[in-house]
Amino acid sequence: MIKRPAHAPADALAERVVLVTGAYGGLGSAVAHAAAHAGATVILAGRRKRQLEQLYDEMVRQQLPEPVIHPLDLEAATPADYEALADAIERDLGRLDGIVHAAVSFTGLTPLAMHKPDHFLRAMHVNVSAPFALTQACLPLLAGAADSAVVFVHDDPDLVARAHWGGYGASKAALERMAEILHHENDRGSVRVHGVLPAPMRTALRREAYFGEDTLMHPLPDVTAEAVVYLLSAEGAGARGAVLDLRA
Repeated sequence: MIKRPAHAPADALAERVVLVTGAYGGLGSAVAHAAAHAGATVILAGRRKRQLEQLYDEMVRQQLPEPVIHPLDLEAATPADYEALADAIERDLGRLDGIVHAAVSFTGLTPLAMHKPDHFLRAMHVNVSAPFALTQACLPLLAGAADSAVVFVHDDPDLVARAHWGGYGASKAALERMAEILHHENDRGSVRVHGVLPAPMRTALRREAYFGEDTLMHPLPDVTAEAVVYLLSAEGAGARGAVLDLRA
């Protein structure tokens, strides 16, 4: 892990195309806005079309670069769906310079003895298998860019290894290992792999996981979003293969 300032120039993502999953979630929405402010054309991916449309309208009202909506249900998507998405990006936009895996499945804190198997499997699928399949489908496009980045969002490994974190905790550990493997397979060339470890944020997931905590004492996900823009930009090359730790 590394701890360093995560700043990028105001136009750090100019002319770049960035795909954000879970785009209407707390962190996903913040990343979409921050990437667009940095000049990127943002592809908004998520399963709820209406919420994607609301985010689209909001970004257009702010006179940001016009985003692109692509509904995508990570729980139900097949490899063919991911290939179709990659083909559509190549056909309509001609390039892909970054992916931010902000989508997540979390169904609450539950002892493993009481964990519903379908909830456990859903967490493993949405949080690990889907990012794998989507990244794999998009790798040829990413490799065609002069500089591209895949950013995975991690969680505090000491906290999520504790009791009751269930499928979410297991999936986050697996995601870390998958990101490491992907980095070692792409430690040279145009495709960079990064992780970001956010500090506590004011999000719906935080409210559900830390019941009774005053989440208003935590900042909005904007700081993490700016760090993600840094990793997506050329400035992030020095953090290749590392996890950017924002907890301190």
